[in-house]
Amino acid sequence: MRTLVIAGVALVLVAAAATGGWFWYDAQQRRVAAAYAEVMTRVYAAQGPQASADARARAQRDLEQILTQYPSAASVAEAAFELGNLRYAAQQWAPARGDWEIALARGGGPSLRALARTSIGYAWEAERNWAKAADAFQGVARELGPKDFLYVEVLLALARAQELGGKPGEAIATLQRVAKDAPSSPRSDEARQGLLRMGVKAEK
Repeated sequence: MRTLVIAGVALVLVAAAATGGWFWYDAQQRRVAAAYAEVMTRVYAAQGPQASADARARAQRDLEQILTQYPSAASVAEAAFELGNLRYAAQQWAPARGDWEIALARGGGPSLRALARTSIGYAWEAERNWAKAADAFQGVARELGPKDFLYVEVLLALARAQELGGKPGEAIATLQRVAKDAPSSPRSDEARQGLLRMGVKAEK
């Protein structure tokens, strides 16, 4: 009987410890989420057209600090993506790419991942590394279809990198793809104009 009582008490203690641990973990996660939300509010404000350079610099420091303080939080992918955007705006191309790589590695949603990979291409393009820019854009384009929101933008960026990288034939093929796959897109005229500039008539 005494053994059963001891076993019962032990089970109660284990259950209480587990419950207490869960509540502590849940409270910790809520604190981290609140901290990220506060920082992200300032970051979004700092990205507005009226924001000063000082405000953007403070937002960048805030993001760097919270990513260092809570590297395992659920919001890391989004925070790293926004930090990359701030660094890109400050012409810090390589650090921006590093942040976007973190966003990719932390498994954000499909839209965030596509945006991060496209942004990596833009950073290579800003450094005039057309080959790596084209590779980045091509990687995104392979996973998109005409109905995806980034489809036309990525293909136009790819065509630009291909043309500037000395591959006009590939650029023409990419622009023809835009004109054919997304003729009603608001930016499809850019593809047709690019083809005309390169001496090619868009296929209907």
